[in-house]
Amino acid sequence: MKKQSLALALSAVFVSSFMATAQADKLDDIIGAGKLRCAVTLDFPPMGFRDASNAPAGFDVDYCNDLAKVLGVDAEIVETPFPDRIPALISGRADVIVASTSDTLERAKTVGLTVPYFAFQMVVLTREDTGINTFDDIKGKALGNTSGTFEALALEKDVKSWGTGSFRAYQSQNDTILAVAQGHIEATVVTNTVAAATLKSGKYKNLKVAGNAPYVVDFVSLGAKRNEYGLINYLNLFINQQVRTGRYQELFVKWVGTDIPTTDLTVPQVYY
Repeated sequence: MKKQSLALALSAVFVSSFMATAQADKLDDIIGAGKLRCAVTLDFPPMGFRDASNAPAGFDVDYCNDLAKVLGVDAEIVETPFPDRIPALISGRADVIVASTSDTLERAKTVGLTVPYFAFQMVVLTREDTGINTFDDIKGKALGNTSGTFEALALEKDVKSWGTGSFRAYQSQNDTILAVAQGHIEATVVTNTVAAATLKSGKYKNLKVAGNAPYVVDFVSLGAKRNEYGLINYLNLFINQQVRTGRYQELFVKWVGTDIPTTDLTVPQVYY
């Protein structure tokens, strides 16, 4: 009888402990800590970069700050190169990824991804002296891109399928653009926002945009640990609120410089 009572008591403790653990959520942890740590890439202007005072700036930085504000906590920008976004999250160095992360099915095996919060069109970036004027002109050329990005995966796949030319991966967006400018590679594919920011900066007088790349629109998501359903649900609602309050539009105009319809974040005939 005593053994049975002990077993029942232990079972009750186990169930109680399990339920407490199951109810714990990263969203509660962030609010309790009073801090939101966002993994942001700061060499991807105008989404993320360092301003003249060396302070983090850009669309993704403002987006993180907006999220922290509605949570009632302080924002901390955790600078992460593109290849380090997911490791920063998994290792616990960051709570949320706010770093233009493409919503690929492969990536979703590792982290939880939200509905899209931004969408990119791809363009060819090259030098004035390469003779490249369209995407078709880059076939057989020395190409490169930033490791781990949507456009890098697409471009490397094309180079392999062409059976001609070469592809080289770089650690950062700055390294990739510098490689084009200095002639180490002849062209790359970047987002329309990166191309616009690069040309506007005036740092590279010899660069130009040579038309669109025939890649699908790159929808990007916020990221959280895959099992953090409460946080992911909150992030999805936050993105929805950013759009319907006009804040998304405001940030787009601020950092990209042109107005766009909010429907650009939707996929026709798909619930997004």
